[in-house]
Amino acid sequence: MKVKISLLEDIKDAPWDLLLLADPSSELIEEYLSRGQCFVTLIHDEIVGVFVLIRTRPETMELVNVAVRDDFQGKGIGKQLVLSAIDKAKEQGAKTIEIGTGNSSMHQLALYQKCGFRITGVDRDFFIRHYEEEIYENGIQCIDMIRLSIDV
Repeated sequence: MKVKISLLEDIKDAPWDLLLLADPSSELIEEYLSRGQCFVTLIHDEIVGVFVLIRTRPETMELVNVAVRDDFQGKGIGKQLVLSAIDKAKEQGAKTIEIGTGNSSMHQLALYQKCGFRITGVDRDFFIRHYEEEIYENGIQCIDMIRLSIDV
């Protein structure tokens, strides 16, 4: 499926419905949107996906939000988004790209590893420390952040 990926010029136009699919915290989304780059994915001029990149260190960027609209999931769009994020980060001089996901996010963990990311650590109790509401996915409470990275 052919997608068009574009940088959003104004974060006021960010697709909140999609961003909230990947991260239930409006406060955290606002924080990283303010210092990152938001890219939207279009199919027939309709936004179906989003990702956000932030610079964390001089040669390191982090992919902090990746989401695909429910009715477009399972079609390879998520993989296209992750690979595009890697390319966009490389274009900006990144040598390492990091990403984090919940211990209960089985599909995301598989996707990131298929795209070449490797597990580098665990941020224990991340979701308990940073989110007021409990998060459950796949019948598992999301407690720890699994950290992954890829060197490019």
